[in-house]
Amino acid sequence: MAALLIVAHAPLATALQAVARHVFADRSETVSVVDVWPEWSADTAEEEIRAAVGRAGSADARGEVLILADVFGATPCNAAQRVADGTAVRLVAGLNVPMLWRALAYAQQPIETLIERALVGGSQGVMPASPQRPQDQSLNSPTNDPTHRHHQQ
Repeated sequence: MAALLIVAHAPLATALQAVARHVFADRSETVSVVDVWPEWSADTAEEEIRAAVGRAGSADARGEVLILADVFGATPCNAAQRVADGTAVRLVAGLNVPMLWRALAYAQQPIETLIERALVGGSQGVMPASPQRPQDQSLNSPTNDPTHRHHQQ
């Protein structure tokens, strides 16, 4: 089972870890986090991520770690890019909750499959979700309609 490392602007990584624990309590031990604080330099972020990857990788039998970063191009992702090696340590940016849940659901798959599943979950979890408009009930006969405009004839 690949270890998961959430790297995000503080305190988002810790919050997403709690979301993971809420739904996948049995797999939440495979989720590590690095909250990148505003006062951290890119070098500090990289050092923290490198240390977390080392701990997470040693906990996985295959030594595989999937880093899930919140925003491509921001400090957490940029620092994680310097740590990811493209083989045992991989990086996916644009983390959202559906992506995280999908990664947890398929964490026992090979890392390539895990990445594909996570990306699909992340993209399919983004959609317009406007509420449906209620039916216009004003055409029903009100109890007091002096003009009788709404009565069927």
